[in-house]
Amino acid sequence: MGIVLRVTQPLMPGDPRRLGGYELLRRLGQGGMGTVFLGRSPDGRLVAVKMVRPEYAWDTEFRGRFRSEVNRAREVPGFCTAAVLDADPDHETPYLVVEYVDGPSLSQVIRERGALDGGTLHSVAVGVATALAAIHGAGVIHRDLKPQSVLFSLGTPKVIDFGIARALEVTSRHTRPDQMVGTVAYMAPERFEADSDRRAGAPADVFAWGVVVAYAATGRTPFGTDSPAATAARILTQPPDLTGIEGPLRSLVERALAKDPADRPTAHQLLDLLLEAETGGGLAQRPELLRAAEAAQHTGRVPRPAPRAGRRRLTRLVAASAAAAVVSAGIGLAVSRGRSDQTSASFVSGPAASPSPAPAAPATPLLQGPSVSDRLDRPGLWKADERTTHARGWCTFDRRMLATTHEASLYRCRGPEESFTGDHTIAVDTGIVTRGSCAVIWFRYVGTSGYVASFCEKEVRLGIDTNSGNGFTGERTAATTAFRPGRTHRVGIAVRDGTAGLTVDGAALLSLPLTEPLLVAGRIELGVLNESAGDSASVSFADVELRSPVAGERTPFADPATGSGTSVVRLYSYDPDERAAVAQPVRVLDSADYCEQFRVDPDDLLCSDPYQVVESRQKVTIPVRRSPALRVWEGPIGDVPAAVRTGEGSGKISVSNFRIWLAENPGALVAVTTSNGTATRLTAIRPA
Repeated sequence: MGIVLRVTQPLMPGDPRRLGGYELLRRLGQGGMGTVFLGRSPDGRLVAVKMVRPEYAWDTEFRGRFRSEVNRAREVPGFCTAAVLDADPDHETPYLVVEYVDGPSLSQVIRERGALDGGTLHSVAVGVATALAAIHGAGVIHRDLKPQSVLFSLGTPKVIDFGIARALEVTSRHTRPDQMVGTVAYMAPERFEADSDRRAGAPADVFAWGVVVAYAATGRTPFGTDSPAATAARILTQPPDLTGIEGPLRSLVERALAKDPADRPTAHQLLDLLLEAETGGGLAQRPELLRAAEAAQHTGRVPRPAPRAGRRRLTRLVAASAAAAVVSAGIGLAVSRGRSDQTSASFVSGPAASPSPAPAAPATPLLQGPSVSDRLDRPGLWKADERTTHARGWCTFDRRMLATTHEASLYRCRGPEESFTGDHTIAVDTGIVTRGSCAVIWFRYVGTSGYVASFCEKEVRLGIDTNSGNGFTGERTAATTAFRPGRTHRVGIAVRDGTAGLTVDGAALLSLPLTEPLLVAGRIELGVLNESAGDSASVSFADVELRSPVAGERTPFADPATGSGTSVVRLYSYDPDERAAVAQPVRVLDSADYCEQFRVDPDDLLCSDPYQVVESRQKVTIPVRRSPALRVWEGPIGDVPAAVRTGEGSGKISVSNFRIWLAENPGALVAVTTSNGTATRLTAIRPA
């Protein structure tokens, strides 16, 4: 497998240096429930210390659940699991101490070494099944099994973080419609039901085992799409994509991913079947794993759950829409901690201008989906294609974006990957360049299907693209002569309350109920349709705006693509040849200012960080002048807020080095100085 090191980070200024009798040395990671530290016990042993987030500490119900779950987790035998060593539910900030596994996670191994096969893959399947058998045998449910919770110790997989997630999920004060404990791609269908706490038991962990093994074998999840909402819909209604998995393991993964939990094997049954399928002698080379698996076979066997009646496909379709709404509600105004690891979390405590104090009951979440803005006068968020003899078509730029068909009758331009769900709006200047052409806008486009609006010479249409070979279906039409060649109009699509409304220059022409259960979220794409007998068709697009609504008062962000001044962005790309940069406007605040503005309890650890980054979730293409001034700022992390305000930098940096740095740090903070909407200076922010 090669050597992959487990990544740690230094302690931050607001981190404690001790918890109980444990010295904290470095950070191992951070999740929705708390922060994990590398610690040293009083006897000198290295341990992992998980400190619960301070906002949960005041909740007595949470502490009670935490204490109960810790006691049960201590009973889990150490068969491919990280042992629970200690805990203090009554500490000012409750914490848990577990065995430190000095090795990389499965996700890190796959990311750096690629998909697994052969004996290595079989060992992962056996190791995780062994851990689940041990966990379930002790009456514990993991509830958040994923590649990040599978670590490798001397090549043997060990599962961590089992059982404790339930303390958060079943605490009523923390279980709101917009929150779920778990990672969507690994969640079983029953996890999306209203009473998921009662229904989601050991079979949900077996489902997660199937997803984890599929990910290990292929490098992707079997229900993965470009948005959490669409992934939830696929989990509920579609079969898994197991392309690339062969032999007996594929059959076991298929059984584990059954929609009905009663159709899945138990963890012990999985382990039995995996050991029976071991024919290559791979486990003989891993005696520690083999001994653990054989021991788990005979420990705490759990009976198979009885089948439940009434789980029909209709139920799943209804649940698909509900799950999409729940997952979509998790989209929030992102707040990144001002730290070297730049861990992000969703800020959902209330509207940006007036959040509730930390100890108060949770307020209505601030919903902030993605937004996109692009003049389309140069490649940026949308990409240019090379014009070749045998191309299906191409998209080019000449003060506007031109979409042209060539050998195909339909062509889509390559645009941003942001996925839109729920209410959102689309606005773009649209025109027909050659006769027989239709300008086309796809929305909620997933895979090869989505809703579609067509703007043609004699009519506009609104329907569904199912990629069935029969063209667009279910179309509603409205006659208009607005789109004569050479004319440009502002077209709009507004999705509200499950209906899409189409306008031209502000006048309403069509509406369409959005009733397809699988099209709950997706990308927005621009393209062209050739309806003539001619060789090619061409249309134009300019000044596109894709917007998600904001609940509550909008937080002000500077738009570097308009006006003059210095602002700060997360920069994703810079192309000196096209003179364009793709960025997200953000605000960088001193943590004290942030906590005062957003009414965060001053004692919260967040308020002791050097700074906070408030993200707009809006991506823009910024025009950049030829040969802009490129600078770099390097200094103490606490000086970042002042550095981004001035944008002056402490030294110059070459174009090649700037692009190398950006490629290694996509989304890094950059101060942008603009004049009349064109960037004249880019300053890389590199805190020491």
